[in-house]
Amino acid sequence: MKLLKFIAICMIVALPAQAELITKTSPHSVSETVDRLVAAVEGAGATVVARVNHAAAAGSVEMELRPTEMVMFGNPKLGTPAMQAAQVTGLDLPLRVVVWEGEDGTVTLAYHDPMELVAMGIPADAEVLAKMAGALDKLTGAAVAE
Repeated sequence: MKLLKFIAICMIVALPAQAELITKTSPHSVSETVDRLVAAVEGAGATVVARVNHAAAAGSVEMELRPTEMVMFGNPKLGTPAMQAAQVTGLDLPLRVVVWEGEDGTVTLAYHDPMELVAMGIPADAEVLAKMAGALDKLTGAAVAE
């Protein structure tokens, strides 16, 4: 019985917490919001690694999906220190932002809070986390600006 309790406790402790998402509403279409994000990223000297049109992919298999795109981007000056602190953060780098159109037509942009990387071993007070958070806020802010 003690073993079963121990296993149950271990399973509960091991359950992943839901990642903190930061969302912003955009006054633009999904495509325009993503275009603006890509321009902001490139203007800041970072590299767009991928732009994925999930709705187009769904259409390629004769399925429907409201407009949904993901942009993956990074800057080795930020990503490298994060991975030096905890190489497993390579699972979440480069950074990603998703933009989608909801059922009501509202366009939303979302990304994971960089503080979530603390769970992977980066110290909570690591300067790189604050820099990532600031960069994401600035870049996504440019994408959704009027």
